Order: sequence, then C-alpha cells, then structure tokens
Amino acid sequence: MPIGLLKDILNEKPEFGRLMGIDQGEKRIGIAVCDPMQQIATAVDMVPKTKFSVYVKDIKAIASEYEVKGFVIGYPLNMDGSEGPRCDSVKDFAKNLKDSGLFGADPWIAFYDERLSTSAVEDFLIEDIDMNRKRRKEVIDKLAARHILQGAIDSF
Repeated sequence: MPIGLLKDILNEKPEFGRLMGIDQGEKRIGIAVCDPMQQIATAVDMVPKTKFSVYVKDIKAIASEYEVKGFVIGYPLNMDGSEGPRCDSVKDFAKNLKDSGLFGADPWIAFYDERLSTSAVEDFLIEDIDMNRKRRKEVIDKLAARHILQGAIDSF
C-alpha cells in the first residue's frame, strides 16, 4: 500500500478497520484512533518524542491494542498550500514507520492537511473549556491528532 496525500491514495484505504491519526509535534506525538467503521475519531494518547527507535515501539503498542489497519498523519502545509520544511519531516517520519517493519510490509499511510489544527484545538481548550496552560500541554497533541483524523474521516 502507498504513502501519500489522502486525496491521492483514498481508493486504496482499508475499507474497514481502525485508522490511527498522528499529530507529530516537536516534543510529543498525539495519537487518535477511529472506530472500525471509520466514522468517529477518539483521542487516545500522547507519546513523548525521543529517539525514533524508542517511540515507534509505543506507537506500535497502541496500534496493536486497537488493531489499526492504516494511518492518517497530519501534514503541515504552509498557509498558501505549499509544502514547507516540516512536510519533509513528516514524510521522513512516515517512511521510517513503513521501513521499521513493525506495521506490516506495506502499511497504508495518508497525509492530511493539518493547517491550523493545533490552533483550533487550543482555541477550543482556552475559550470553551477555560483549561489552564499546563493541562493544555498534556492534552493538545492527542486532541490535534483526533481533529486531523476526524477531518480525514469526514472527507471520505
């Protein structure tokens, strides 16, 4: 299965089964999963970003627990829609996931436009829930992953 933009590889998406949403931050990786019918995304966990060989095992443990069939990774396009240097980092991350061999020989990995996803979640946590800064840091990455995955699901 391919790695690429969701719109380009949608027809190769696993028809049924859970997908994992990933928000790759600088210090943490937010994780979300959807239901097997691919309708509702739920924030699941946050994995500290250390060495890839360390945190990929945490991602694998979560993927195994939820029997994940594919991945949707936030793709940080620039506001004008162009790819910036952070997109290269996400591509490298996806390639490393695939090359690790922990997720099968050829996992389905889609990139989904994540512009403003973290900002939208942070605004919600501040304005609607009035959450303090320390607590926001604890949940923002996994909620951003949920936002990304739900956006992708809604576009199917």
